[in-house]
Amino acid sequence: MTAFSRVALIGFGEVGQTLAGELLKARVDVSAYDILFDAPDSAPSRAVRTIAVRKAQSATGAIANAELIISAVTAASDVDAARSVSSGMSRGAFYVDLNSVSPGTKTVCARLIEDAGGRYVEAAVMTPIHPKGIASPMLLGGAHAAAFLERAAPLGFDAKVFSDTLGQAAAVKMCRSVIIKGVEALLTESMLAARRYGVEKPVLDSLSDLLPAGDWEKIARYFITRSLEHGVRRAEEMREAAKTVAEAGVAPLMASATAERENWTAAFKSALSEKELGPMLDAIRAQMEAPRRAAE
Repeated sequence: MTAFSRVALIGFGEVGQTLAGELLKARVDVSAYDILFDAPDSAPSRAVRTIAVRKAQSATGAIANAELIISAVTAASDVDAARSVSSGMSRGAFYVDLNSVSPGTKTVCARLIEDAGGRYVEAAVMTPIHPKGIASPMLLGGAHAAAFLERAAPLGFDAKVFSDTLGQAAAVKMCRSVIIKGVEALLTESMLAARRYGVEKPVLDSLSDLLPAGDWEKIARYFITRSLEHGVRRAEEMREAAKTVAEAGVAPLMASATAERENWTAAFKSALSEKELGPMLDAIRAQMEAPRRAAE
């Protein structure tokens, strides 16, 4: 079976832009649509001026004659993205859902795509999209996963069929996120308090004794930086993780709290200008305390 030659990207953020560049190198015809194309100064609008994809004015415009549609939007927009293409996709076209959402949300999207005559594939991206790009490890799920992979592998996708049962690949990603994003939230909260007391280094040193995972100061800075840079998106993902836990019959106490902390952290994104952990924490605390100082 031949590789895909006509691909449409729904969503042109970090993931969409990365995939676009690599698909173009593979001589694939690539079209793209993002709801933020309507805002000329948005990041997707700026990116589409420098990446040689065909910019579409609508989702249906992007998917015309596409053999493969890749959805790479925020978690909160997952169902809307599937709905936006359901009336215009070619019968038999593949729809790959890369978004970090619960098994229940994936099932809703699958129903929309299958009812429109498409072939839905869930994909759980198991690492950040950089540095591996299209070769980032992915778990695929659903009845059409194997057929998709046969045509996608020649383009550089490093994926494996995880399950024919829809939702299991998503469950792996979401349950993993409870841990990974939970650690981000715990480190952010712990380090901000520890910095206030001047004890962040002893706390991190004690972690090295208990959990010999490497340089805990470097680990803390990395995780907190991820929350500062992508907190809003990660909060959306954690709300979906909370749904995943709830769908399993477990009260999502930790996942829900992590979503709140990720969303809170995003408000202090300017602290990213600091390259060391201590000054970064100080910058966050200064912004935290600014309203109180202004009121005094």
